[in-house]
Amino acid sequence: MIRFRPSLSALSIALLSLMPGSASIGVSAALAQADSATTAAPPVAAFVPDAAFQSYLAGLRPRAQAMGISGATIDRVFPTLTPNPRVVQLDQAQPGGPIDSPIPDFEPYRRQHINTAIIAGGRRVYGASRAQLMQIEQQTGVPESIMVAIFGHETSYGSYTGTFDLLRSLATLAYEGRRRDLFEPEFLAALKMLDNGVPRERLVGSWAGATGYPQFLPSVYLRVARDGDGDGKIDIWTSQADALASIANYFVDAGWRKGQPWGVAASVPASFDRTSVANHTVPARCPRVFERHSRWLTIAEWRARGVMPMGPSAIADTAFATLLEPDGPGKTAYLLTSNYRAILDYNCSNFYGLSVGLLADAVDD
Repeated sequence: MIRFRPSLSALSIALLSLMPGSASIGVSAALAQADSATTAAPPVAAFVPDAAFQSYLAGLRPRAQAMGISGATIDRVFPTLTPNPRVVQLDQAQPGGPIDSPIPDFEPYRRQHINTAIIAGGRRVYGASRAQLMQIEQQTGVPESIMVAIFGHETSYGSYTGTFDLLRSLATLAYEGRRRDLFEPEFLAALKMLDNGVPRERLVGSWAGATGYPQFLPSVYLRVARDGDGDGKIDIWTSQADALASIANYFVDAGWRKGQPWGVAASVPASFDRTSVANHTVPARCPRVFERHSRWLTIAEWRARGVMPMGPSAIADTAFATLLEPDGPGKTAYLLTSNYRAILDYNCSNFYGLSVGLLADAVDD
C-alpha cells in the first residue's frame, strides 16, 4: 500500500506542480529549468531583517534538540545562515494550473525523455555496474533497470545534482512560511544529517532541498539511504553504488513486489466499455493521477474483456493491474501493477511513472 508522507514524492508534486497528475520532468531537470527562467519570475518577496530570521531559527532549537541534534551543531550552523531571496523567487515561480486544466498527451513527453541518448546513457551505467546492480537486486528484489532509470531521470546519471546550500535553502523556505509544514522538518533533517557526520560541503543540491544522485530530501536520506559498496559510509553524492542501493531501498520501503513487472503495454478493443471498469474510489492523494486509473482486475479478467498484454514482459494471469490510457482510446494503453504505484511514490505523476518504467525496459532490452 502506498502511504502519503512528506517524502520525495510529496514534495515533487507540491513544489514542481508540472501539470499536476500528468507531467513531470524529474526533480533536477525541473529545477534547472526553473533556475533558467529568470525573466518570467515574479518579484522576490521582501524579507524582514536577518535578526527576525535568526529569531525564527532560535525558536527551532528545542525541536532540533528533541531530535537529538547536538547544541554544538546548532551553534555552528545557525549563525552562518541568511535568507536566500533567489530560493524564494524560484519557489514562487513554480508553474501550475487550475485543477481542471487539460492534461496533455503522454507521447510527446515520452519521445523527449526516452530518446536514444538517454537510453544509451542508461545502458552504459547498466553495463559498467552489473556486478553492483546484480547484488543489490538479489538483496532487495528491485530490478537493476529500475534503479538505473531513476538515476537517469533524477540527475541524468549524475551529471547535474544542484549547487544550492541545502541548509540555507531549506531554512529560507521554512522561514518564508508558505510551505513551512514541508520545509521545516526537512531543514531539521538536514541538521540531523550534519550531526550524523555528513560533511557540510556534501549538503548541496536543488533549491528545494533534494540532494545527491537520487535527489533525496534530507528526511528520505535519513530513512532509506544505504551503503552500497561496503566502505562503511553512505555517500549518495559521489558513490554510484551507494546511490543505486539507496534507490533500491526506497522502493523496498514503498512496497516493491519482487518478480512482478511495473506494467505492460496493452491493446484495448474498440468496443471496450470503459464504464464497466471505472474506479469509483476517492484517492487520498494525487487525485488527478489516480482518477485516470481503472479499478483493479486480474490479468486473466482483463484478457476476458479483450484487453491483451503486449510485448516481452511476462505478467501472471493472477496479478492485479489497473488500466491507464494516457493518450486516450485508440492509443497505447498500459496495464499497471502495484509496483507502478511504488514508482509513483517517488514522484506522483503518471508521466514520470510511465517514463521510468519504459526507460527501464529500454535499458534492459
